[in-house]
Amino acid sequence: MKQIVVISGKGGTGKTTLAASFCALAERPLIVDCDVDASDLHLLLHPVLGAHREFFGGKTAVIDPALCTRCGRCREVCRFAAIPESFKVQEFSCEGCALCARVCPAGAVQLKERLSGRWFVSETKYGPMVHAELDPGAENSGKLISVIKKEAGRLAEAAGNPWMIVDGPPGTGCPVMASLSGASLVVIVTEPTFSAISDMKRVWETAASFSLPCAVVVNKRDINPENTLAIEKFCEQYKIALAGTLPFDRDVQAAIAAGVPLPEYNSGALSAAVGAIWRRVTELC
Repeated sequence: MKQIVVISGKGGTGKTTLAASFCALAERPLIVDCDVDASDLHLLLHPVLGAHREFFGGKTAVIDPALCTRCGRCREVCRFAAIPESFKVQEFSCEGCALCARVCPAGAVQLKERLSGRWFVSETKYGPMVHAELDPGAENSGKLISVIKKEAGRLAEAAGNPWMIVDGPPGTGCPVMASLSGASLVVIVTEPTFSAISDMKRVWETAASFSLPCAVVVNKRDINPENTLAIEKFCEQYKIALAGTLPFDRDVQAAIAAGVPLPEYNSGALSAAVGAIWRRVTELC
């Protein structure tokens, strides 16, 4: 099985649109949406929700009122101001550090698992899809991504899927690192703006630190041809494969509004260019 992870240094470069197109073009793919903080791949692939599991991503302090003497020691040491005068812990402020439990003389504080989200194994017309949603304000998205990546690997091995298409999160933090695990090829989607180029370099450095092969796709190449040329020169200098470039085209907006991957919206020049990029990506794997 070949695993293609599509990422970007910043949001809005067209990462998810390209990942959805890959799902439509690949043969029997297993699809993973690792952007658990703000997932939107489902808007184009329309999964039928299947089995789901709860995700517990951390712990929250809970004070037993029957044991609490209201001495205030826990409030004194809580640097997150998570314990008000009522001594009922505010869940979204608590970081689960357990210091309050350590200093409580009455043993009234316990740490309990916090429900942080859910993950799903669903079906799309293109193949099975493993995805998740993190609750608002919840943490440990990297841990949740590791859970769904592990499940996706198990399903792909059992079903013999030749491709795993992963829509990764933007940025360079822990969620991206968790998404990169096991990648056969990392596809970095960028655009010819100064901020996107800077972020492209940072996310490439992140992937390169794990010795993962990378390829770059330049979206909306014609909005700044000079910057597009700069990206191409950067790829040439550091021996990064350039999988292809795409022009600015309003068909992308139309396809998103229609809720379908671009290759299914029409068979025009842009869809042909995406198809050429997909073939190049398969060659690089």
